[in-house]
Amino acid sequence: MTIFFNAKINKMNFKDLTNKTLIEDNDIDWDDLGAGVKRKVMPFDDNLMLVKVSFDKGAIGTVHNHPHLQLSYVAKGSFEVTMGDDQKILNEGDVFFAPSNIFHGVVCLETGLLIDIFNPHREDFL
Repeated sequence: MTIFFNAKINKMNFKDLTNKTLIEDNDIDWDDLGAGVKRKVMPFDDNLMLVKVSFDKGAIGTVHNHPHLQLSYVAKGSFEVTMGDDQKILNEGDVFFAPSNIFHGVVCLETGLLIDIFNPHREDFL
């Protein structure tokens, strides 16, 4: 006997994202941060968090710092990245690493997407 499941998966909230191992992108909503920036927090645990950040052309990721380690992959677009006193234009496929407490930020030069990985997870994003 074959059983078919035709139930639509409900959108997940943040507490549903802990202890998940197989997640479809469409199951998680974007959080509109305003000014052309949207964020999607993907599954995480206490030690690791993956976040997608979408930028319209000209949108700014304000210079800031935090105690978390951050590794960011440019999945789409082009960004002027500030890291401490240094600035560089990074394009699709490039990566930047923000050590703990270093000031960093981005300006999106063409519509873009960053994939950010944090250690430990960003409690302030929840």
